[in-house]
Amino acid sequence: MVRFLNTPILVDSHNHLGKWTSGEDLTVVETALGHESYWDFIHQDSAYLSTFNEAMESDSHVVRLALRDCRSVFEGIGSLVDVGGGTGNTAKIICEAFPELKYIVLDLPQVVSGLSGSNNLSFVGGNMFKSIPQADAILLKWVLHNWSDDDCIKILKNCKKAISGKGKGGKVIIIDVVINENQDEHEMTEVKLLLDVVMMTSLNGKERNEKEWKQLFLQAGFKSYKIFPAFGFRSLIELYP
Repeated sequence: MVRFLNTPILVDSHNHLGKWTSGEDLTVVETALGHESYWDFIHQDSAYLSTFNEAMESDSHVVRLALRDCRSVFEGIGSLVDVGGGTGNTAKIICEAFPELKYIVLDLPQVVSGLSGSNNLSFVGGNMFKSIPQADAILLKWVLHNWSDDDCIKILKNCKKAISGKGKGGKVIIIDVVINENQDEHEMTEVKLLLDVVMMTSLNGKERNEKEWKQLFLQAGFKSYKIFPAFGFRSLIELYP
C-alpha cells in the first residue's frame, strides 16, 4: 500500500499494477479509482482537497529560504500571476518580500472560493488550460511535472500569451525538478527518479532533464531560458519569449 502526493488516498499497487499495464488507463490511480483521475477524485471531497492544499502550503516555506539566493528573479516585476497557486501561501511569502508587486493567484474556482487577498494580492478562479491573466511574469511552481508533454505545451502557450504585452520584457518563472545525472550526486538523482515514477503512475506526468525541458519550451514558442539550482532537488527556470 502506498500513500501518494501527500493526500490520504491509498492505492494497493500490487493488486492494480498488472491491471494497469494491460489496460487503457493512463495511471495506476485511474485503475484503482475506477477510471477516475486523481484531480477529479480530490476535488469531489473537501477533506482530500484540504489535505492537498495543506501539503502545498507546507512546501511553499521552501520559497522563503530560497528567496535569499534568487531575489533578482522577482526584482523589477510589476505584476505576476501564480498559476495553480492554491491557497496563496507562496504568494504571501513573495508579497511580503516585494510589497510593490501586484500578485494574482490563479487556481480552480473551488480552490480559491472564499479566499481574501490584500492590497497587492488577489485570487482569481479560472483554468490554466483556457486562459491566464495578463502580467509581467508568470509563476509555475510545482505545476508542470504533474502533466504530460502535450498538456505542458498548452499551459506554456497560454503563459506566453499572458506575457505577450511585455514583448521581450515578460518571462515565465518555473520551479520544478531538472534531472541532471552528470552533475547531481547519486542520492539526489535517486530522489528525482523516484518522483518521476510517482508522477508517471499517479498523474501521467514526469520529471524532465534539461533536453526535455528545452524541447517543451521551443514547442511552446519560447526562445531562451536559464536554469538555477536553488530549491534542493528542484531548480528555478527563467523562460523568455
